[in-house]
Amino acid sequence: MNSINAKKINITKISTSKIESVDFEHLPFGEVFTDYMLTCDFVNGDWQEPTIVPYAPFLMDPSSKVFHYGQAIFEGMKAYKDENNEAWLFRPEENFNRFNKSAVRMAMPEVPEEVFMGGLTQLIDLERDWIKKGLGNTLYIRPFTIATGTGVIASPSNEYRFMILLSPAKSYYSGDVKVIVAEHFSRAANGGIGAAKAAGNYSAQFYPTKLANEKGFQQVIWTDDATHTMLEESGTMNVFFRINDTIYTAPTSERILDGVTRKSLISIAERDGIDLNIRPVLVSEIVEAAKNGSLKEIFGAGTAAVVTIIKGFSYQDTYYELPVIENSIALELKDKLTSIQYKLAEDTFGWTVKV
Repeated sequence: MNSINAKKINITKISTSKIESVDFEHLPFGEVFTDYMLTCDFVNGDWQEPTIVPYAPFLMDPSSKVFHYGQAIFEGMKAYKDENNEAWLFRPEENFNRFNKSAVRMAMPEVPEEVFMGGLTQLIDLERDWIKKGLGNTLYIRPFTIATGTGVIASPSNEYRFMILLSPAKSYYSGDVKVIVAEHFSRAANGGIGAAKAAGNYSAQFYPTKLANEKGFQQVIWTDDATHTMLEESGTMNVFFRINDTIYTAPTSERILDGVTRKSLISIAERDGIDLNIRPVLVSEIVEAAKNGSLKEIFGAGTAAVVTIIKGFSYQDTYYELPVIENSIALELKDKLTSIQYKLAEDTFGWTVKV
């Protein structure tokens, strides 16, 4: 995808931008939003005309089905600026396609391309001053759909609202990350909604993560629901393991989200001859590798942080610290990916889309 065409969307203009009041050097992730948002309602079986309006709260009926039955999906994306002050998206078609796969799984209407992609590009074009140049500076993009139909009967909604919010962001750094390998809790189950980017997947993680936090750990590495013997995701990220000089990561499934960052890192590794295997990863083999010293790295991959280095993990009340290494494959992959995103390296894959 090299360009996006869409019909012009009606814009309700603000009188004064709030951009001058924002400290772009100190941005708590996901808490500051731009001047505008996109909104589009699904009513009487059809999507209405999308509009771009000033960012503001809006009223909802207390019986709206999103509050009672959790019909809510979202995506996480970013926009970047290169050294020539041009704005770029990274693989937006992947997010668009996954968004609609989530919609289908949650019995929600799919959003048309001209609304999602066309609305997104026009919104970013309007807000391009909020994207600052420089490695680490991004504009985080949050498309989502919620059920706005009313009534407390347990059934899918007949009305929905699709929206896109924009939030300027700096490099995401959470400090040293230590994790607990889940022995009881699961992120998702076969036949469930783990492969959808549904809001409920994330709220279900909060309690076991809270328990991990209370023990001094930042995240949980989730295991499969049936046997708790296979490692699947870390926190809200896909997870990779390096044993000696080979990288391992689990295949996507009904339980594991098809992460855009994940598949991008895999493609870069394949292009550059890095040994990477996609197969089930057993808890027992990672514990054994930690014991014999062959486990060199564990890292998470996701939109917000791109790559998060995991310092160590706990399993069955035993903590395993990973070695400090100089030739980090995780950081090598992160550098190669971000260089493509910021147009500092040739995009041999055709992933970047100019806005």
